[in-house]
Amino acid sequence: MTGRIVCWFSCGAASAVATKLAIEENARGARLPLVVARCHVAEEHPDNDRFAAECEAWFGVPILLLRNERFAGSIYTVFERERYIVGPAGAPCTRALKKRVREAFQQAGDLQVFGYTSEEQHRVDNFIDANNNTRLWPVLIERGLTHADCLALVDRADIQLPAMYQLGYRNNNCIGCVKGGAGYWNKIRIDFPEAFLRMAALERKIGASIVRESGQRTYLDELSPSAGSYPKEPEVQCGIFCELAERDMRDGDRLAEAA
Repeated sequence: MTGRIVCWFSCGAASAVATKLAIEENARGARLPLVVARCHVAEEHPDNDRFAAECEAWFGVPILLLRNERFAGSIYTVFERERYIVGPAGAPCTRALKKRVREAFQQAGDLQVFGYTSEEQHRVDNFIDANNNTRLWPVLIERGLTHADCLALVDRADIQLPAMYQLGYRNNNCIGCVKGGAGYWNKIRIDFPEAFLRMAALERKIGASIVRESGQRTYLDELSPSAGSYPKEPEVQCGIFCELAERDMRDGDRLAEAA
């Protein structure tokens, strides 16, 4: 079945590199209709818009902005309406603001590209098990690219990494991701005190805590400032797989210039 290629760009380094590689490989081969889509979330760092604009120029393909209007694209609206933050069922913000938006946008026959890196084969397996009707193109895994490789490739493309990476976060999630642990939230407390206080107030309002301290569920406003540990800087390195992928990108750019 032939359809579109849909690259899901999340303003992370991995999704940026996956998108770039998919665009160049498609241009050299199948030349299928290709869409780059971004699910916008209100609580992302504002620097993501700058990063997206630079990546859009790198891709040579416009980025389509999608949003769940029912929740105004906000994790807090999701939490307050569903009276649930995170737990065994996962985070409702991911389901409402990412998965449902993707499902509403996708079409039968689409070949979908996500930023799954070589460390995340288990995530691909889980995704396939849970989405049997979805065609997945794990372009980074095919090339053995790690998350660190993707950080380096974006840097070497002369695109400044998003602000969250610059601040030492390993992923470019929302400012105050409910999946983070005690160390992560203590870093948020320092870097983004307003976001920390907002989530702490929401916990009390809903009556649910999202982190553990010494094995016990603890409200953020009771979390010890010394609890947990979060690496200060992301690991940025580049190996042979990065070099091969970068060559593919350069070859694609040269073909585009000659067209």
